[in-house]
Amino acid sequence: MKIKLNREEFLDKLTFAMRFTSTKLSSLPILQGIYIKKEGNKLHLYSSNLNAFFHTSLSAEIEKDEDFVIEPKKTIEFLSFLADAKVELEVKDKQMFIKAEKTKGRFPLINAGEFPMPPKIEEKTQKIKTEFLTRNLPLVLFSASTDETRPALSGVNFLTNEELTLVSTDGFRLSLVKTKKEGRLPSVIIPADFLREITHFIKDEKEVDFSYSAKGKAILFKAGDTEFYSQLIEGDFPPFEKVIPQEKKTTVTLEKEEFLRNTKLISVFARDLSNIIVLEVKKNGVRFTPKAVEGEENSAFQDGVVEGEEQKVAFNYKFLLDFLNVADSKNIVIEILRSDAPVVFRMDNNQGFLHVIMPVRIQE
Repeated sequence: MKIKLNREEFLDKLTFAMRFTSTKLSSLPILQGIYIKKEGNKLHLYSSNLNAFFHTSLSAEIEKDEDFVIEPKKTIEFLSFLADAKVELEVKDKQMFIKAEKTKGRFPLINAGEFPMPPKIEEKTQKIKTEFLTRNLPLVLFSASTDETRPALSGVNFLTNEELTLVSTDGFRLSLVKTKKEGRLPSVIIPADFLREITHFIKDEKEVDFSYSAKGKAILFKAGDTEFYSQLIEGDFPPFEKVIPQEKKTTVTLEKEEFLRNTKLISVFARDLSNIIVLEVKKNGVRFTPKAVEGEENSAFQDGVVEGEEQKVAFNYKFLLDFLNVADSKNIVIEILRSDAPVVFRMDNNQGFLHVIMPVRIQE
């Protein structure tokens, strides 16, 4: 079988498809490959790690129907170095050959077997504005857990009532966004890894199609001729409301960019001291130091607006950086109850967002 197609389009589609293959060494070889199937005058590409599924298509000149599974890494690398606009694929003897002018590459195929296809979702689709996803998801995705032993924490919890609430937590920090309802989004837990991938892909789209199967416990996002499927996470999300303090004794308002810069400066020293950075709230601002540092050495001071008591609170500096790098506001508001109680961070331009970090206990 011979297939003639556009090199750049094929390369782009393969690159995205590879992001949904399995990276686990223990997984079946077929899950590390990309399934290619001819239907009509379209070449369809499928990939899956069993939790998420990817499907796209492109136009191609094809002699006859056939399907096969390729190992994408070397194929993508080879295609990226070619300069030709058109390439020809030839499949024979369990191998794929890529030809471009006087260049030819040979790549072994993976035994196709039974490639896992995306779940069937026949429910009615709805339109979702891409801006809604790209604005809100980054504010919660960074707080989701990467621990696979606690599945519910590895996703973003969507709660739909009078308004839409998005929540994520890894047990040490929590992010929450409350916003107007977007269409008919259901109350579900969607894997954070999947959401990261689709926000990366759809950023140039104005809107995407969305559908949800309660019976199949799966969702589908579609942008153009590309489809993204994911199994939903089953289980109960922890009662996150209990983590959010209802009281505060100190409120601090800091300019965000200076806050970020000071955190980075002191992290140079905090890396040698368990990654702990101490924020000492004074009457007119905050002093930043690594753990167990006396005097003015290895410190920074930032002027700010302080209301309430003077306090000292310590954090893993990486948690502060993760939050500050996604915060899109001029000022950050910090609400502190005690040095051993969860601390709330807010953006001054987004009343529906809050971030909570559990402080680190330090000896005075």
